[in-house]
Amino acid sequence: NIRADGGLINLVEVLGSAEPAEHGFAKVIVWGGRSTLSRIQERPWLVKSYQPTLDKSLPFRAAWQHFRLTRLARVARCDVLYVPGGASGSHFRPMVAFSQNILPFEWRELWRFGWSWMALKLAVLRGIQIRTFRKADGLIFLTDHARGVVVRALKRHPGKTVIIPHGVHQRFACPPRGQLAISSYSIDRPFRILYVSKVYPYKHHGRVVEAVRQLRARGVPVRLDLVGSAYPPTLKRLKQTLSRIDPAASYVRYVGEVSHAELPKQYCNTDLFVFASSCETFGLIAAEAMSAGLPIGCSNQGALREVVGEAGLYFDPEDPQDIARTLQTLIESTELRTEKARVAFGRAQMYSWKRCATSTFRFLASVSQDTTHKSCTRPS
Repeated sequence: NIRADGGLINLVEVLGSAEPAEHGFAKVIVWGGRSTLSRIQERPWLVKSYQPTLDKSLPFRAAWQHFRLTRLARVARCDVLYVPGGASGSHFRPMVAFSQNILPFEWRELWRFGWSWMALKLAVLRGIQIRTFRKADGLIFLTDHARGVVVRALKRHPGKTVIIPHGVHQRFACPPRGQLAISSYSIDRPFRILYVSKVYPYKHHGRVVEAVRQLRARGVPVRLDLVGSAYPPTLKRLKQTLSRIDPAASYVRYVGEVSHAELPKQYCNTDLFVFASSCETFGLIAAEAMSAGLPIGCSNQGALREVVGEAGLYFDPEDPQDIARTLQTLIESTELRTEKARVAFGRAQMYSWKRCATSTFRFLASVSQDTTHKSCTRPS
């Protein structure tokens, strides 16, 4: 049921790095839509089963999971069903679910979408995922923060759980560059700030733009590039902000969506990364920026402190003045930027897709074995 974003990246990279035989699995079957299956590389043990219904809208995909998936898994004599999307109506056991999105579990963040189809969709997803997580035999979380948020929503402790962070692809790896003093920059050759993220209400792009306006008003020669696809109502508000603050796009530019394969070029052509989200399950983009050896001005909310650690200098993402102060502190100190970039690049090495794949299949095997053991020892 995964078709985009970090969930699809995780699925593609885990299957590309996994060695299931090391954990007792002879075959892995992926039931998916055309676009998802086309992204997954061929492996000798992998069976890609195209399901046309999974190319349709959410109601059709939900019905397929409820009425078809259980039978398919039983006919295939699966040892464990893995639900990387975190939502399933299947009755197959044992089942392992993956929690990759805590937005539905944080009401304050969800309601930033107001009375909208998106808010309704997230609220429905919350109910479906709670039901899935409560019946799951195993649950995978990306961070300890995410586990805490979801467990509070479940109102009871789930079964077997594990924390398995995302990995970062090697194409993002770039040792830190030498940091130049801000005096080396000018209006014609500005200090470049990059923000890569979907334009959603909880990403606070408008606050970042206002912070950059304040820096320019103080004479700091900066330029901000905003990269990412957008939720139309939020993009409309962002464009209104841009037309008010920088109508000529002289120092703030909305680039739009860039493919994941092209993102390393964006990181290589910038001096500082900013990430202002107030709701993050993990923050894969921030981890990629760390791997690119960039100093980071980072939101102090969500799971970001857990992921970025000492590599970031933190701010309140809803306070433009605090964002501006944090960015200016980094910009004016060559030594601080050098240190943060060094720590970022080193810390990024802990996020490996090979490690993620090994941990995932080890956990799937342990849940399968635990369930088999319980069924064998259950009194008749």
